[in-house]
Amino acid sequence: MQFSFLSFITQIAILIVALGAVHQPLGAYLAKVADGEGHRPFERWIYKAAGVGPDSAQTWKAYARSVVALSAAGVILLYVGQRVQPLLSGGQIAGVDPWVAMNTAISFITNTNWQSYTPESTVGFVIQMAFLAVQNFVSAAVGIAIAFALVRGFARKGTDSLGNFWVDMTRITFRVLLPLAALAAAVLVVAGVVQNFWPTAVTNPLTGVSQTIPGGPVASQEAIKILGTNGGGYFNANSAHPFENPNAFTNLFEVFLLLAIPFSLPYTFGRMVGSRKQGFTILTVMAALWIITTSLMAWAVAAWPSLGEGLEQRFGPAASGIFATATTLTSTGAVNAAHDSLPPLAGGIAMFDMMLGEVAPGGVGSGLYGMLILAIVAVFLGGLMVGRTPEYLGKKIQARHMTLAALYLLVTPVLVLVLTGAAVLIPSVVADAPAPGPHQFSELLYAFTSATNNNGSAFAGISASDPIISSLINVAMWLGRVLPMVLVLALAGCFAKQEPIPPSPGTLPTYGPLFAGLLGTVAVLFSALNYFPALALGPIAEGTLR
Repeated sequence: MQFSFLSFITQIAILIVALGAVHQPLGAYLAKVADGEGHRPFERWIYKAAGVGPDSAQTWKAYARSVVALSAAGVILLYVGQRVQPLLSGGQIAGVDPWVAMNTAISFITNTNWQSYTPESTVGFVIQMAFLAVQNFVSAAVGIAIAFALVRGFARKGTDSLGNFWVDMTRITFRVLLPLAALAAAVLVVAGVVQNFWPTAVTNPLTGVSQTIPGGPVASQEAIKILGTNGGGYFNANSAHPFENPNAFTNLFEVFLLLAIPFSLPYTFGRMVGSRKQGFTILTVMAALWIITTSLMAWAVAAWPSLGEGLEQRFGPAASGIFATATTLTSTGAVNAAHDSLPPLAGGIAMFDMMLGEVAPGGVGSGLYGMLILAIVAVFLGGLMVGRTPEYLGKKIQARHMTLAALYLLVTPVLVLVLTGAAVLIPSVVADAPAPGPHQFSELLYAFTSATNNNGSAFAGISASDPIISSLINVAMWLGRVLPMVLVLALAGCFAKQEPIPPSPGTLPTYGPLFAGLLGTVAVLFSALNYFPALALGPIAEGTLR
């Protein structure tokens, strides 16, 4: 199928208009939730049942302990639930393999949603709805809560309080994610996405042969899977399955859903710090990177159409390219096409999207705090170049701030490169990626890039059910999620204690096109310098051979 530039431009235009329409109202509502006072009656009941003091403030250390404790408890609960599935299903479905169960538990807790199993045949309704779907809400809420904490660090002064993690989680889940997911699910049902509790019989009109395809509560799962930038599909084919994504409208609607919250959070940031132009600058950089990388993906798909045999034939290459870019620039990982079948350079672009740190616009919450860390580095470098005071939002950038920011930026590339390097030295792991030539390395590099960035997509040729590669991916997912969040909270705690200083003639402006250009350049160059040698061994080498 030929690439249609008219279709590509039309879909991008629709997305820009739709995202622009929700940017301010949704961003303002998120800011209201973050700064909200008072507790609703059902929220007080939840706090009382959980033994939480909703009016108590937490330091960054207490906030971080709560995040890690909730994540660890979630891993244990989800693992045990999968193992005792025969009890939960009345003996109709077997327990999940221990290695697969642990991989799935860590995956869903970390917002990665890596799936090394066939969902429709491995887990039943109880696991899908009461365990996996719940974690889709929880992991998304954790990301937004961390972003709120960092923004509070910039906005507050002379305090060690970043808010209360449990209050943030409750408000985000019940005031934001649940209502939006319910609305999105209703739209998906009307548009043709399956929502039932029984198998569906399908008859092929050409051959007359019928087959029974598993049904289930797909629309409700699909809504939070996309909205929360989670990505785990109800079916193994994910959003390429017609029950999850039946037509062109649902395809574009899903892209809109996965970009809506990340692109609205910059407005939340600007409103909370009292400077909307700061938020607009962050939004500009995110949007520019999204448009550039989406255009590059379109070029790569259009230039080598014969190599894109795994693209979605129902919607065309343009829709596949837009979806692939959106899902890898965020932490979603949902797919409507086989990324393993993308042309080599298109696959490389998908990898580089994740290597950017998924900040354009990134996952829910993680995209904003990742871009703000880059902003701190950009301010520091800008100050060095022009001899001005490194300040951001009235807070001086000092040695401890740069140490934490540098550690944040180095955690992900170190994990990706070290674990990929270790993987290629283990014969059994190499055998799990049986592709010939440079594509074998590309499969391994993509897997650890995806896992560490909590994306969850993969080149389909790789098998991750083996205990060794499963364990390596577990390490990548857990450390790639927890370490950056703790560093962000530590940085927020440092900023919250500072008293703001008034801007002076020597203060570098952190808004406007000049700083936006500097920030975008820092984001791209940092990722390129870290990953170009690895990309040269994989997709770039593969592309030159083709």
